Amino acid sequence: MSSHRKTPAGRNNENRNGFSAPKGIWLYGYHAVTAALQNPDRTVYRLLLSKETAAELPKKLLPAGLNYETAGKAEFDQLLPKGAVHQGIAALVSPLPDVYEEDLPEKDVSVVVILDQVTDPHNVGAVMRSAAAFDADAVIITERNAPEATGVLAKAASGALELLPLITVSNLARTMQTLKDRGYWCVGMDGSAGKTLRDAALPRKIALIMGSEGYGLRRLTAENCDFMVKLPISPRVESLNVSNAAAIALYDLKYKLEK
Repeated sequence: MSSHRKTPAGRNNENRNGFSAPKGIWLYGYHAVTAALQNPDRTVYRLLLSKETAAELPKKLLPAGLNYETAGKAEFDQLLPKGAVHQGIAALVSPLPDVYEEDLPEKDVSVVVILDQVTDPHNVGAVMRSAAAFDADAVIITERNAPEATGVLAKAASGALELLPLITVSNLARTMQTLKDRGYWCVGMDGSAGKTLRDAALPRKIALIMGSEGYGLRRLTAENCDFMVKLPISPRVESLNVSNAAAIALYDLKYKLEK
């Protein structure tokens, strides 16, 4: 590897001579990394670019004075998970600061997405991408049986991890009550519901709750929902992947709430 810029003051970069970097997480992929570079809540400890990416990356995407290193396939393979599709760019960054449901802005119209023990980081990341695309205000996941916000999730989110809060909670029922106290209605997605999302009369502040892959909503979660809705899918198909269902539901909500 070869260094190209001076490391910003106060940052210690790990290098091949054995110096250790502050604890962080590796993000990879063009959109995930460039979004993180523009996020003031991230500290960037290392930035790795292939020669091709270094030549093509717009310099305006690099924070002033940030050190980057050119890296070959061996370096990327050594630092990233096996099979990571990195597109010639990776960064070691600080975790994002914790955000809580109490931090959500006060708004007359709002949608947040709650994922009830969705375990696949690809699905959580894809839901975040749809949530950002359709102007949701946050995605909420459970502390147990949910993925951490690491490189796999960030890559699937394609930059959305930097655009809206990913809130982790220990007690989902309590969180749902907190949201209700703030004027949200908890709307559960269930294939056996009597009404479709499009046909239901909806309030202006919604916590859209989606269950895990294969099991749906847990009993206590379902009991704490104000009502249930479904998507109008063909009877030939039992269900949709949670990230696909979220994209359709969020599109429908945005259309209904803007009318």
